[in-house]
Amino acid sequence: MTPLRKLGSSDIEVFPLALGGNVFGWTADEAQSFAVLDAYAAAGGNFVDTADSYSAWVPGNKGGESETIIGKWFAARGNRSDVVLATKAGAHPQYKGLAPDTIRAAADASLRRLGTDYIDLYYTHFDDTSVPVEEIIGTLDELVRAGKVRAIGASNLSAERLAESLEFSDREGLARYTVLQPHYNLVSRDTYEGPLQEVASRTGLAAVPYFALASGFLTGKYRPGTTVDSARAEGARKHLETERGPRVLDALDEVAHAHDVSVATVALAWLAARPTVAAPIASARTVEQLPELLAVADLTLKDDEVARLTEASA
Repeated sequence: MTPLRKLGSSDIEVFPLALGGNVFGWTADEAQSFAVLDAYAAAGGNFVDTADSYSAWVPGNKGGESETIIGKWFAARGNRSDVVLATKAGAHPQYKGLAPDTIRAAADASLRRLGTDYIDLYYTHFDDTSVPVEEIIGTLDELVRAGKVRAIGASNLSAERLAESLEFSDREGLARYTVLQPHYNLVSRDTYEGPLQEVASRTGLAAVPYFALASGFLTGKYRPGTTVDSARAEGARKHLETERGPRVLDALDEVAHAHDVSVATVALAWLAARPTVAAPIASARTVEQLPELLAVADLTLKDDEVARLTEASA
């Protein structure tokens, strides 16, 4: 059985790979989404990440499609208590920003779509600098005290605002961020490493990185001369035009060959081995894409392999 990892100072323990729900209701329909969720759970996975805004960017969608599908899956499987559910507030078209009333309304709307009376991990999706951290934390604390939320986290937040939020929580004895969700992977390190990581490390926060596979680039399927049919192809291919991208792929190929695993598994294993990281997030549109993601739970890289990847990605 795969050992679970603790989420910061909370009492929540999670599988070392969070399943991203951004594709549910976008590139995966309800049936495909159920199949992926079933396969992830069958493999021991217990950590599902979504947001109230997924997938508002798709023509015809309003936002909340991913939460609705996950809610239907909970109802069909009767497994709500087996899953650590993470969702986010602040970016839904109807509930933009982090004003107190907006957060309250967004949380209630998420609970309705998910068909549950609590959210395990509730993130502020994007910072809203028009709202003082005291008001944001105060509102999140309300949700925790009401039993609607177990733990709180932040995504897309500056090191300064994160530190300010944590200091306020500690000073006032209110709910405190325990998890940070940064943009972080082998070809995007400065989006987390530095001041943000230092605050997380100093204050005991767990990091749960998104874009862990750089929109698919770190699966290794994007190579010079190849064409990939994917909604995220444009974002992934741009890494081939940098010096770092091909250098990272070479290092990933080398380590993957040594372990007889996929490039994606190695990219996730490097991330899982980084200081503060509890579990990277990766999404799968089909069941066939899942095994190479789940394999991160069984792969421990050697120190020299971690160093090789770290050097290649510098």
